[in-house]
Amino acid sequence: MAEFWTSRRLEPKRSHRWLLYVGTVAGTIPSYIVKKVNKPSFSVNESAHSYFGHQFYYPGILTWSDVSFTLVDPVDPDASKMLQSVIEVSGYKTPDRQDPAGSGVLHTIAKSNAVGALGSQIILEQRGLLGDDPNAILETWTMVNPWVKSVSFGNLDYASDAMVDVDVTVRYDYAVLV
Repeated sequence: MAEFWTSRRLEPKRSHRWLLYVGTVAGTIPSYIVKKVNKPSFSVNESAHSYFGHQFYYPGILTWSDVSFTLVDPVDPDASKMLQSVIEVSGYKTPDRQDPAGSGVLHTIAKSNAVGALGSQIILEQRGLLGDDPNAILETWTMVNPWVKSVSFGNLDYASDAMVDVDVTVRYDYAVLV
């Protein structure tokens, strides 16, 4: 255990060495515009059973939590327009475009379209020092069947010269860690 502190070849995982791969119908979101991301997480529900003055708990359904990431919104590629395309391909139509020809066909967001608009998986690679390789892939998280749950297109402020951020929350069915 003391070797961890004295060896130059051992290093903990660092929070600034990672790449996120997100493909959309409008193209791949470049990894260099992703500022931060939270790693997948889950919780297990519980079921209580009362018996003779005692409470016993049993594990229930495992639920994966949302993953959120923040993008810097460059002019080219335009992250806001990419995400707007994702929502439109998912099936969303504004009321003025819902049925322009009067055909009676109405549109709504469907899971198959939403997953197809974002790609069937999002991949998060955590990198770091492993042996002599300073850029080795230490973990690969694959989020399966992701779809966009929410997007915040940022804030504007005359008193700030900060870049505009876009916050994206994604829901997925499950994640696999390799």
